[in-house]
Amino acid sequence: MPKNFNDTFLRACRQEAVDYTPVWYMRQAGRYQPEYRKIREKYSFFEMNEIPEVCVEVTRLPVEQLGVDAAILFADIMTPLKPIGVDVDIRSGIGPVIGNPIRHWEDVYRLGELDPESHLPFILDSIRMLEEQLTVPLIGFAGAPFTLASYMIEGGPSKNYHQTKGFMYAQPKAWEALMDKLASLTVTYLKAQIAAGAKAVQIFDSWVGALNREDYHRYVAPVMHRIFAEIKEASDVPTIYFGIGAGHLLTEWDRLPADVLGLDWRTTIDTAREELGIQKPLQGNLDPSLLLGPWEMIEDKAREILDQGAKHSGHIFNLGHGTYPEVRVETLQRLTAFIHDYSKQN
Repeated sequence: MPKNFNDTFLRACRQEAVDYTPVWYMRQAGRYQPEYRKIREKYSFFEMNEIPEVCVEVTRLPVEQLGVDAAILFADIMTPLKPIGVDVDIRSGIGPVIGNPIRHWEDVYRLGELDPESHLPFILDSIRMLEEQLTVPLIGFAGAPFTLASYMIEGGPSKNYHQTKGFMYAQPKAWEALMDKLASLTVTYLKAQIAAGAKAVQIFDSWVGALNREDYHRYVAPVMHRIFAEIKEASDVPTIYFGIGAGHLLTEWDRLPADVLGLDWRTTIDTAREELGIQKPLQGNLDPSLLLGPWEMIEDKAREILDQGAKHSGHIFNLGHGTYPEVRVETLQRLTAFIHDYSKQN
């Protein structure tokens, strides 16, 4: 680990004293960067994952360009699915597309087991290289079982996840088996990332907000408890749980052994703290669409979020979802500087 290592993000995750509010951005490596677009012209998305030197370059770029306090591994939540028999492709303008969607118990049964060292050596090699080069913590990540299952059952992105929920209701035993398989995959994958050098891990449950609280408690919470508990037993790295449109599930999330809860822009920090009684560290939660607006509006909202976050220990500034391709690099640079400067003074 470099001597000038900045651990502010890790200390905030543990609700320790910090000199300023740390910040990183979901999708901070991506199409808004001219350098990224040039690299993307040469390689497919998965090729960028599978060539460690390229993965490392893309992961480091936003840290050096924006001055953020954490890096997040450049990969996709679909990455560990290919080795277990899922025919997945990332299509521009669409997202993940599954060639062999799950429809029955037999489709669940045919899924294999993940062996990260043999199946995904390029991911682990990238993490090992980044550990030697980065001066900020590297965040590893994985998709949560519900969100992975939503792609695997729907065959791609969905607006309402009706096939996923229909499978869950109509084939509860097959659903339970699928959740168990994906929970094992998630734990195995994240443990391997941690062993390779990831200093924190985030689990993206992007689409779990499609469930009501009762269904989440019954069909999803048990596997999420297992995942976070098994990671905590194996390591002391901070764990973060994030989803979109899931404010109604936050009290359920608060019962999980996750260390940090990520908020999207629909739930304020004050609401989470004062109305829902959540005491855990919180991450978030600027609406990424605001990054396309005037600077005065961005600054006002960032100040509001920072003021709310400062009322309680443990706040990491982030977006409420990933940044968009239309966002200007200069906007994120200016925002990062403002977050650092403003939080140092308050």
